Amino acid sequence: MKNKKIKVGLVGCGTIGSAIAEAVDKGFKNRASLVAISDCDAGKAAFLRRRLKKKPAIVAIDKLIKSSDLVIEAASAKISGQVAKKALLRKKDVIIMSVGGVVKNHAALFNLARKAQCKIYLPSGAICGLDGVKSASVGKIYKAELTTRKRPAALAGAPFIEKNKIDLTKIKSEKVIFNGSAEEAIAGFPKNINVSCALSLAGIGPQRTKVRIIVSPNYTKNIHEIEVEGEFGKLITKTENVPSPYNPKTSHLAVLSAIKTLRQALDPVKIGT
Repeated sequence: MKNKKIKVGLVGCGTIGSAIAEAVDKGFKNRASLVAISDCDAGKAAFLRRRLKKKPAIVAIDKLIKSSDLVIEAASAKISGQVAKKALLRKKDVIIMSVGGVVKNHAALFNLARKAQCKIYLPSGAICGLDGVKSASVGKIYKAELTTRKRPAALAGAPFIEKNKIDLTKIKSEKVIFNGSAEEAIAGFPKNINVSCALSLAGIGPQRTKVRIIVSPNYTKNIHEIEVEGEFGKLITKTENVPSPYNPKTSHLAVLSAIKTLRQALDPVKIGT
């Protein structure tokens, strides 16, 4: 695709999807063109289209994939795996924001990408340190743990909360409400703990990566702490996330990570592991 604009298709027109669309429309307009968008909420897609200088087509997912060189999923874990598979079967590169939706069948999906000679990009999202984890994974990693701290209200509606009948309004001080594997975490909190999936895929997998979720009404930021030990030594990171100004449920760093991942997909220069 040298000397040619890359045609981008965007699935999901929420906070992150809108930021990506505006980045293509303004910052990346010389390298890429947003040709199609799709959302289960037609109103969201129409609203985003009105905000853009170059008006993409609003189409169904299959048509979007067919008309794009690069497909970006920014919708939900419910459909991210399906979007990735459809894109790869059509030999299209794909960026997946809802990493939790591809964890369960990631091996088959990665093999499909290799067969199709296409790229899957999985952004870091709201955590830091995946460069070190990826490097460490070349050798032996003995332990990988993620501790996430959030306000109770941020977990409202999560399957784990509903199944265990946890009344989040009654939590008045710091409380550990989950302790398990990344695989169990994403099943119990599909909209809240995508970062555990990115960490597990960069390191020792979703079954061996441990996750602890702590809540308190006194927290003002979403905080993610990573601790990894291996042959390389020990890695510890702490990320204190400021909410997106457009949606308090989304960390601003996750939005920036999406835009940076797109930039890396378009740019031949790569910095860092």
